[in-house]
Parts: sequence; C-alpha cells; structure tokens
Amino acid sequence: MTSKLGKLLTEQRNLKSMNLDSDSTREILKIINQEDQIIASRVAEQMDDIEKATDLVDLAFQNEGHLIYVGAGTSGRLGVLDASEIPPTYNACPERVQGFIAGGDSALRTAVEGAEDFPEDGRKLMDEIGVTDKDVIMGIATSGVTPYVLGSLERAKEIGAATIFFTCTDRSHIDIDVDVLISVPVGPEVVTGSTRMKAGTATKMVLNLITTTAMIKRGKVYENLMVDLKATNVKLEDRARRIISTITGCNYDDATDLLARADNYVKVALVMHKSNASAEECQLYLDRFSGNVRLAIDELEKET
Repeated sequence: MTSKLGKLLTEQRNLKSMNLDSDSTREILKIINQEDQIIASRVAEQMDDIEKATDLVDLAFQNEGHLIYVGAGTSGRLGVLDASEIPPTYNACPERVQGFIAGGDSALRTAVEGAEDFPEDGRKLMDEIGVTDKDVIMGIATSGVTPYVLGSLERAKEIGAATIFFTCTDRSHIDIDVDVLISVPVGPEVVTGSTRMKAGTATKMVLNLITTTAMIKRGKVYENLMVDLKATNVKLEDRARRIISTITGCNYDDATDLLARADNYVKVALVMHKSNASAEECQLYLDRFSGNVRLAIDELEKET
C-alpha cells in the first residue's frame, strides 16, 4: 500500500538540497536563497488567475461584501496576518477582510494537531460567521488537499459566495469546483514538506497582491500614498502631514493646520485644500465618489 499524500508536489524531495545535513552554514543559506529566487517568477506566471481573483474581491467590496481567508497551519496564519494588516494600513473596517485558521485563534501560536482533518468544521465555519452571496471565500491550502479548507469552499459555493482556491500543487492534480483556481507550483521545499518556506512565501506574495490591489481600486491610495488613514499616533500624524505636503505642495506647518481642521483625516484635508470648504462638506463630497480622492479632486478641478 502506498501513501497518496506522498505523491503531492509539496511532499517531494528537492534534489538540490539532498546533502543539507552535511553542508556548511553558507552552503545551506545559499541553497535556501537560490530556491527562494524562483518564487516571484512562478507567481508572475499565474497573473491571469490572480487578476480574476482580485476582480472578484473588488466587486465584493463594492457591494459591501467581505474577503474571508480560510487555511490551516502556515496557510491559515498567513491569511490571518494579511487580514489583520488591512485596517491599520487602509483604514478599512476589520470585518472587510477576515482570516480563519483550523483550530481557532490558539492555533496561531501553537499547532493544533488534527484540526485541519475535518471538512465538516470548515462547512460549519461558513454558517457560524454568516457568509452570504456577497462575500468571497479564499481557501488556502498549499498541499491542495486540506479537508478543513475544502469543506469551507464547498459550503461557500452552496451559499452562493464567490470562491477562490490557492495552492502550490499543480492544477492538474486539483479537483474542486471554485470560481478561480490559483496554482503556484514552486516545487519541492529545501526541507522536504516544510511549506512554511517557498510555499509560504508564495502565499504571502499572492495575498498581498490581491488585497493591496483591491484596496487601491477602492480609493485607499492616491498616486502611491496611503491617503485613507486617520492620524491616531505620533508616527501617523507625521506621515499624514508629509502626505498632505507632498500632494498639495504646502509646507509642513500648513499641512499640520489643514490636518487638524480635517479632524486628522488625510482625504478630507486634501479635498479641503482644493475646495476651501468645511471638513463636513468635504466628507460629503468625497462620499459622492465613494471616497476616491482622485475622482473627487479631478471633478473639483473641472469646476474651478
């Protein structure tokens, strides 16, 4: 009898690292680094599917839907990490992007053995968090076979939510009904089966691509500056002033005054600079353009 799991790409041995245990420190580091260098190109090869996934997420956000990551182990942790960084980076509500890991929050720090083995738990999660047909569920399973993830996607599909599946296994070995399949086969790990390495890096790259692009399309960025922030500490206040100064051309002191009059909201301050209207009026004006600063400013320039 042979093991089916042993045939997975993520479980294969890497011929370039067969003598790791006898290599020098520099040799080990070099092997790991050389293998890491293939990841970006493998991700680039899947850009068509990454674009489709991003458009699904953008559409969900337009309709007040959510992006829900579901994973186990490293995959789950990376989903939770990406989700947790969206609110402070883009001033998005915490519910907009959410991450769930098999075994619950305790599995973020300590492995919960066997938590990923039950598809019914993944299905149950979808009902517990109230997934609707406005949402996007992105299952992350670098091996391609995690039962908890597959169960959640199956249930999400029944509900009518859009579904994305990310894996580092070749797509020819994946048999699951989803709207978008992103397959980034980065090849065998330097340490056999340790998907926290190349597969984990590929996962983080793809999640960052999707959420960053979706947030940009939702008007969270002007040029390449994070304008949708509220200055709530010293570091953010300084960043906000510099952003205002950079975009408007005003000096640092004037930017400080503008930010204060805008109740520390950068977007509002930028529109105030263009319109000389009150903070309340500028917020209402921004709302007309769904918070998109470029569209708001472009329209103001047409009116003047």
